[in-house]
Amino acid sequence: MGIDAQQRHVVSCPFCDIIAGQAPVSLIAENERAIAFADYRQTVFGHVLVVPRRHIETVDAMDDDSAAAMMRLAVRVARAVRTELKPDGISVWQSNGPAAFQEVPHVHLHVQARRHDDGLLRVYPNDPDPGTREELDELARRLRPYFSA
Repeated sequence: MGIDAQQRHVVSCPFCDIIAGQAPVSLIAENERAIAFADYRQTVFGHVLVVPRRHIETVDAMDDDSAAAMMRLAVRVARAVRTELKPDGISVWQSNGPAAFQEVPHVHLHVQARRHDDGLLRVYPNDPDPGTREELDELARRLRPYFSA
């Protein structure tokens, strides 16, 4: 699998240990920039993590090539989970920082087979109120400049 020079300085990252071959892993798939492996916690059978090979803490710190490779691998994992496990649904999620309950400070995607009433990851505790057109336009106005060339 290999580990790059940038992440050699990272101390105590379980995902970097896996990538370096220093921790056990149930490897599912890999590409040039990412790996997919079974999460050791299988609350519902079919929980896979997709992790970039480089140590990158959050999704907003990712380079475009690593992000694309990670998502390509996640899509392939989701297809395999759907075909092999035939779940009622699939969740793909990613969390950044303590408020989002990120447990390992190395960006990763969860690909999770879902079953009706499995009790996992309800996105909204209640049905959210829709935003007003003014709120939605304000959000768009504030974020749009980040996408200019």
